[in-house]
Amino acid sequence: MWVQQKLVVFTQGDNIVYKEQSADVAVKFKGLSSEDMLVYQSIEAAANQGIWTADLKRRTNLQQPQINKALKNLEGRSLVKAVKTVTNKNRKVYMLFDLTPSREVTGGAWYTEQDYDAEFVDVVKQQCLQFITRQGLADLEAIADAIKKSGITQVELGLEEFKQIMDTLVLDGDVEETMGGGTYSSDTLCYRVAKARIPETSALTNVPCGICPVLHECQPGGLVSPETCVYFNDWLSF
Repeated sequence: MWVQQKLVVFTQGDNIVYKEQSADVAVKFKGLSSEDMLVYQSIEAAANQGIWTADLKRRTNLQQPQINKALKNLEGRSLVKAVKTVTNKNRKVYMLFDLTPSREVTGGAWYTEQDYDAEFVDVVKQQCLQFITRQGLADLEAIADAIKKSGITQVELGLEEFKQIMDTLVLDGDVEETMGGGTYSSDTLCYRVAKARIPETSALTNVPCGICPVLHECQPGGLVSPETCVYFNDWLSF
């Protein structure tokens, strides 16, 4: 692809396609080389997934110094931007400047600066659990609507994110799924506080034996035994 005044020339297979550009866009492209535009076209095709330099090299058949120069020119004109990926913090991908990176690139709502935000996740989990506790029964839409209206976060959360939270609460044993009930129809997936919630601590977990990773090897007179267990003795003295 290259630009001549207000026309952008694309190659699609064996065909040449001309597209008229607005005056302000034409100004941004004015003076860029064919190499710059070739790199731009490859970045544009990658959409909000972005593309990294190794793929740019393969797609454009340009040498790395040419790609680096083109990227510098395009970034300088705010035509493209570099974004760090959550899967590889040392790798940057390039996309058009005005695009919002995809969830695969940023990690979604649960990541801040490419780091998993465990504290934020825990806050949302607790708010969801408290709402279900107050309501007794709620479906996903009601939970999401309540948390959004609470104003606890400015991060845009969709039903997909709330489903992830609810799945976690189910796995944690805090809530359980049920079909319908109350004002909900029998085909509506709802959530309620688990009838037998898993306690954070119990009589078993308070003693060393309850959390000992070699409990199955412990026996009187054995290599691992109550008689020689320093942790058990410390607990008894406490």
